[in-house]
Amino acid sequence: MEQSLILIAGAILMGLGAIGSGIAIGVLSGKYLEAIARQPELQPMLMTQLFITLALVDAVPIIAVGISLYMIFAL
Repeated sequence: MEQSLILIAGAILMGLGAIGSGIAIGVLSGKYLEAIARQPELQPMLMTQLFITLALVDAVPIIAVGISLYMIFAL
């Protein structure tokens, strides 16, 4: 029983991390395109900020995968 709960918790952790990251990347990309459409001259600065923010957003599901794999295989 305990092992099955750990497997379910790991799956939920991976799934919610992926869903949240996907939503955040979609919103960020949409806002980036809106900003570029309004002020095209700011594109280099906005692209740099977009890449930094996307890297931070992608770090969350990577950490979630690491924790869930630890839960699944080590516990």
